[in-house]
Amino acid sequence: MIVLESKKVDMKGVSPALKHTVNILATVLAGAVAFVFFAYGFSYRSLPFIEKNLLLLISVSSSVIGLLVLAYIVLYVFNKQAFYRLITCALLFIDICAIVFFVICATGLITKINSIQALRDYIAKFGNMAVFLFILFCFLQVVILPIPGSVAVAAGVALFGPLKCAIYSFIGIILGSVVAFAIGRWVGYKAVKWIVGEDTLKKWLAKLKGKDYLILSLMFLLPMFPDDVLCFIAGLSSMTWPYFLIMITITRAISVFTTAYSVGLIPFNTWWGILIWAIIFTSFIWAKQDKK
Repeated sequence: MIVLESKKVDMKGVSPALKHTVNILATVLAGAVAFVFFAYGFSYRSLPFIEKNLLLLISVSSSVIGLLVLAYIVLYVFNKQAFYRLITCALLFIDICAIVFFVICATGLITKINSIQALRDYIAKFGNMAVFLFILFCFLQVVILPIPGSVAVAAGVALFGPLKCAIYSFIGIILGSVVAFAIGRWVGYKAVKWIVGEDTLKKWLAKLKGKDYLILSLMFLLPMFPDDVLCFIAGLSSMTWPYFLIMITITRAISVFTTAYSVGLIPFNTWWGILIWAIIFTSFIWAKQDKK
């Protein structure tokens, strides 16, 4: 557990107590930003669904954000780095979603996008920029954002269709995987330790010692392992660049194209489809964290 001692001063002249306080306040602020933008977005009551369920939407969003902030504080106090950093990334992603939601509500855009086809038609107006943004999102999903790749691919199918989504997702995910490997290979242990957490890193390095080629290849192919984290760790292993590029290309292609063409089996426009995808998303998050 973290001990907040105001008398100790680190090398940079900042006391641990002040550092911990700033980290916690920054997380509370991130939660507050998300709540404010969601609340203002809901206040426009742009859709009948929002008008009818305004109080419920505000209550649910505020409860989820509040629980994330509370979980961060508890995990931070007990120094569970991998988990509280994941929550930090999640809150930053929620902030982005809240701001985008507010903008499309404030501009009235949300009323013009009432179906998947309408959404595709709107995105098509942006041409290559929409494609670039989606590829960037897939890239960030590997390097920064705590979102399973399958969820990003599922969203892309709704926007572009399975084939184009698979191609765009593959480009972004491959670029992110290469950057993650490069960080581990060129920047080194300290950078990867900060990104994935020291305990997580030590566990994986111990597991991979002497058999990194075989184990990493199998883990990248199977969906229950944290493949994004493993890209960073692979950079610290003895794996060579040529082997990594070939292996990651094959395994990512299999996972991305399989996901893209299986998404159509579970629709997004029914309550049971949404429920199944919510369960899949939760299961992926749990499984990946459990493997850490």
